[in-house]
Amino acid sequence: MSILIDQNTRVIVQGITGRDGSFHAKQMADYGTKIVGGVTPGKGGQEINGIPVLNSVKEAKDKTSCDAAVIYVPAKFAKDAILEDIANAIPLIVCITEGIPVLDMVEVKKALSHSQSRLVGPNCPGLISPGKAKIGIMPGHIHKSGDIGVVSRSGTLTYEVVYNLTINNMGQSTCIGLGGDPIIGTRFVDVLKLFQEDPQTKAIVMVGEIGGGDEQLAAECIKKHVTKPVAAFIAGRSAPSGKRMGHAGAIISSGESTADAKMQILRDAGVIIVDFPDEIPQALTARLKLRG
Repeated sequence: MSILIDQNTRVIVQGITGRDGSFHAKQMADYGTKIVGGVTPGKGGQEINGIPVLNSVKEAKDKTSCDAAVIYVPAKFAKDAILEDIANAIPLIVCITEGIPVLDMVEVKKALSHSQSRLVGPNCPGLISPGKAKIGIMPGHIHKSGDIGVVSRSGTLTYEVVYNLTINNMGQSTCIGLGGDPIIGTRFVDVLKLFQEDPQTKAIVMVGEIGGGDEQLAAECIKKHVTKPVAAFIAGRSAPSGKRMGHAGAIISSGESTADAKMQILRDAGVIIVDFPDEIPQALTARLKLRG
């Protein structure tokens, strides 16, 4: 098994006629993902790399029975794209777009709270269940099917962690990039619970960073609900207080939002903490051996 997506997931691409949408639609299809349609208002009836283009999400859902959507539209249109998915009860929405205004995401978050949809992102690389499907921009060739679940706030650090797992013959069940914005749809606690319930996933890797309280909430969740080994790397140990480091959400606003404070809170919850991403395979292997 895997979480959220598998070889049966039927995906539509919003913004498929744009540069990024058309490129990544082909990359996803080449990987084996079932790309069943694309959506660009006013451009219905076209085909992009053999994928039919439709005018609306409603039309796409009616004609393709899609159960996931991935968004590559510009930031000023992204809110409406997400809200259209929510209105049409698309179960999984993955928003790659970055630079969406915070007030737009406040509106999206409110709509999500009483909907049937789950949002991953925005400003994220998406997710992949190796050998089955990928939605987003993750490079498929560095992944390997296996039993390690990976969840991360950082796209590029996700790739570094996955690469090191793969070259150490530690495959992944599913890898999810949450996104680095202050308001996102899916957080560590949501994914940790899904990995805990997934029989394929035997251990979990978290990649966190400075800013916000997600890692602290994750530590509480791990204490209460997670019995599988968890290893974590927290980026931003040298970041000065009050300075944003890369992501909009990566800014130290209190003592508990520093990297060192988060590492200690997670360590107290029984999480394996590493200083560098390439230490994760060895640390996880040692913990799994101890557990028999």
